Parts: sequence; C-alpha cells; structure tokens
Amino acid sequence: MLTYPSIDPVAFHLGTWPVYWYGLMYLIGFFAGWGLLAWRLRMSSQPLLTQEQLSDMVFYAALGAIIGGRLGYVLFYDWRVLLSTPLMVFQVWKGGMSFHGGLVGVIIAMFICARKFNQPFLVLTDLLAPVVPIGLGAGRIGNFINGELWGRATNMPWGMIFPNAGVSSRHPSQLYEFFLEGIVLFSILWLYSAKPKPLGAVSGLFVLGYGVFRCLVEFFREPDVQIGFVAFDWMTEGQLLSLPMIIVGIGLLVWAYKK
Repeated sequence: MLTYPSIDPVAFHLGTWPVYWYGLMYLIGFFAGWGLLAWRLRMSSQPLLTQEQLSDMVFYAALGAIIGGRLGYVLFYDWRVLLSTPLMVFQVWKGGMSFHGGLVGVIIAMFICARKFNQPFLVLTDLLAPVVPIGLGAGRIGNFINGELWGRATNMPWGMIFPNAGVSSRHPSQLYEFFLEGIVLFSILWLYSAKPKPLGAVSGLFVLGYGVFRCLVEFFREPDVQIGFVAFDWMTEGQLLSLPMIIVGIGLLVWAYKK
C-alpha cells in the first residue's frame, strides 16, 4: 500500500487571497494547450487562424469549459446543491467539475468562434482537440491533490487510503485518468493530427478515445455517493454519459473518411 501524499489544497496566497492547486492546474492546462497550438500554427505553411484569432478561441474555450463544467457537475451529479447552497455553483476552486458539461460548453464556444472567424465548426474542433487532454490531465492532478474522486477499495500494492474515504485502501483512480485521459490521449491525438486528416477525423478520435478511457476507468472509480450506480448494479453516471461519446466518435470518424 502506498502512502497518500497529503498536500495542502492551497498552493499559495496572494495577500489574503488563497490560490488553490485545483484552479492552478486548470490554468496550467489552458496555457500549455494555448502554447502548443500557437507553435503548431507558426510551423504551418498555411495556418488556419491568426495568432489573435487563436487567442480568442482559447479564451472562449476556457470560458465554455469552466462554465459548462461547473453547471454540468451540478446538473449531472449534485443538482441538490442548487436548492441548498446556490452560491456553491460559483466556487470552482473547491472542485466539482464535469467533463461532459465542459464539453457542451466548449462546443457552444466553438460554434460562436466558427461564426466569428467564418470557419467551419469542425475545422476549429479538429485544431483544438489534440490539446484538450492537457487540461483534462491537469484537472485530474487537481482532483488527486484535493483527495476527491477516489477509487474503489482494492488490495493492490499501489492502493492508497484517502482522507475522508474511510480506512480502506483504494485505487488512485485520479492518477489512472491522468494517465489515460491526459498522457495517452494527448499522445495519440498529437501524433495523429501531425499530418492533415479528413475534416472531423481528429474530433471524432478525441470523442471516441475519451469515451473509451472514461468508461474503462469508471470500473475502478468509486461512484458518486449521492448517485451510486445508475443501472445494472455496475453502470455509473460517468459511463452513462460517456457511452454515447463512443458511438458519436465512431460515427464521426466513419463520416470523415467516407466524405
């Protein structure tokens, strides 16, 4: 059994204002993704966007991810918070972000940018998709530091006892997601998109890849206590929301290559 490295959720203070690791991880993810996209555009002989347009796109995507992620968490996982403490919706630094809600927010943001830049929607999503896993991976590190979203009980030697999770040794499922949804998915998409691909293919591979990895990790992650299993005594809310992504991802890939 490994020892959980208890880390103060507050990274540092700016005066009296606490800066949380969770929010800092998302900030690192956004800036790292922005930097990689800026570099890729500079290396391209025919860049799809100007650097100014890229800055606008990243800003809209970040805004969509934060607003959609927080609202999605409340609606999909903890809607009772709206009734008890509505202001908790705005406390994003304390954790509680839904990828699927964030995905909806980013999709809306890309529709806005597509109209603003007079570019096809899928051109922008294909450009953005390869760097999204950087933010996903950084967010999972934030979950690990917060000691939240822990895994199911296990006897494996790398199990950990998390704060507020009882005395059972548990899978560090946040690190599984960091590896699969962050490192592995980024590597696949970055290499795949290094050369031109059919319109929509990169977006389709992202949706498919995330759906598969999320469904897999959910078998090791403890279901949210306020929800539990949603079907068949094994399916979680995360799997329920991710299964359609697998179907959409396959469909988008097939459409892209046939078109």
